[in-house]
Amino acid sequence: MNTSIVGRHIELTDAIKDYVNSSVEIFKKYNLDIISVNSIIDKEERNSKPVFVFEFTLNVAHLDTIVVKQKDKDLYAAVDIAVDRVSKVLRRHHDKVSAHKATKLTEIVSTEIEDAIAAELDKFESEIIPVRLASYKPVDIEEALTELKGSNAVFKVFFDKDDNMRVLYRTSEEGKFGLY
Repeated sequence: MNTSIVGRHIELTDAIKDYVNSSVEIFKKYNLDIISVNSIIDKEERNSKPVFVFEFTLNVAHLDTIVVKQKDKDLYAAVDIAVDRVSKVLRRHHDKVSAHKATKLTEIVSTEIEDAIAAELDKFESEIIPVRLASYKPVDIEEALTELKGSNAVFKVFFDKDDNMRVLYRTSEEGKFGLY
């Protein structure tokens, strides 16, 4: 970031330069690509009273030039007010940039995979029939075995007395059952 301080009708002291430079350092916290900051300090006479005019000109990448002009009887107050106004503009731009959600490449790939899985499931839609569980109450293994023997189902999913989900299924051997 290039900085320059220009004084018109006023002699720039080291204290003024240090104050303006420290004020410019505040703009770095917004993490924007600030190309240059030009500061112009002018002293005018209004009704035989001195008035200071402070102007910031910021060139920010991917944004129009920001120009803030502030008049005050006190030079340091004019700098402070101008810094606040510039900070407000930079904060709004930073929030706008950081809130913008760009689609990541990994999200595109995962979306394509999910679409492929959905297409595969659509092929089986005529073969797969969703069935709701009859009850969620705990069942003894003996009760589940009796229910499976009494029906022509291949397996039975149930919760046992210890609240574990279990699967009781028919094996390829006649009269034998497996328990998972």
